[in-house]
Amino acid sequence: MTRVLVTGGSGFIGSHIVEKLKEKGYKVASLDIKIGDDLSVYHFGNICHHDNVKRCFSGFLPEYVIHCAALARIQPSLINPLETYRTNVIGTLNILEASKQFGVKKIIYSGSSSVYGANIKMPLKESMKPKPLNPYAYSKLMAEMAISQYVKNFGLKATILRYFNVYGPRQPEEGQYATVIGIFLRQLANGEPLTIVPDGNQKRDFTYVSDVVEANILAMESDKTGDGEVINIGSGRNYSILEVADIIGGKDYPRIFIEPRIGEARVTLADISKAKEMLGWEPKISLEEGIGILKNTA
Repeated sequence: MTRVLVTGGSGFIGSHIVEKLKEKGYKVASLDIKIGDDLSVYHFGNICHHDNVKRCFSGFLPEYVIHCAALARIQPSLINPLETYRTNVIGTLNILEASKQFGVKKIIYSGSSSVYGANIKMPLKESMKPKPLNPYAYSKLMAEMAISQYVKNFGLKATILRYFNVYGPRQPEEGQYATVIGIFLRQLANGEPLTIVPDGNQKRDFTYVSDVVEANILAMESDKTGDGEVINIGSGRNYSILEVADIIGGKDYPRIFIEPRIGEARVTLADISKAKEMLGWEPKISLEEGIGILKNTA
């Protein structure tokens, strides 16, 4: 049975990947700070602690690693950049070094579209120069660079998937890591007005979590990947935050504007031609369909 280690396997995206891998017959371990509810999956600890990582690899001996663990979101990184860099850069280096030491066949890295940052020409292509705007984006780009170095210098096999605004079941709805769709759905359920960062016309490319899961497994299983390539994983369509509010609450549902945020891109939109070509992947769930699923299962 093929062994796959998922870092952050108790988190939003990682937990969905773990479920799908188990469904497909893989033996799965998860490397997390917190312990998940699934007791059939092994849990080991924090990626920032080299000893924890080494103990995990030596005990489980993964053949593949899907590296999702990170401190996510832009605004928390502006409050605590040190911890963001520590987790996203040093944590990734710990995973890379252990993967090299224990002969991992391939790493699939959960990258971020935030590295495109200040680019204004749409759609965003993998060949564009990164222009990060905040500590989170810089830390994700530095992790990408470390992966590229291990591929070039040590022959490690790796693929970088740059996600665009992932949403779906189990997405964060409260606290500093909450996503806009999660926040809107929580506010709708509580009868509260939807809170919108001015001016609401900023646009995002939203990607349903099951599509992201499929991309990870395709990249892991594909013979065409592993040379450090960067691949966008998005829907190829973007929506303004006001449009998202309309889809979730209806045009007449109350909304209020809150404080502006710094360090965020005005528009994102993925060019997904490379994902189609290299992985045979394209998104299956539209934003309207995804929100409908979430509202029906709430």
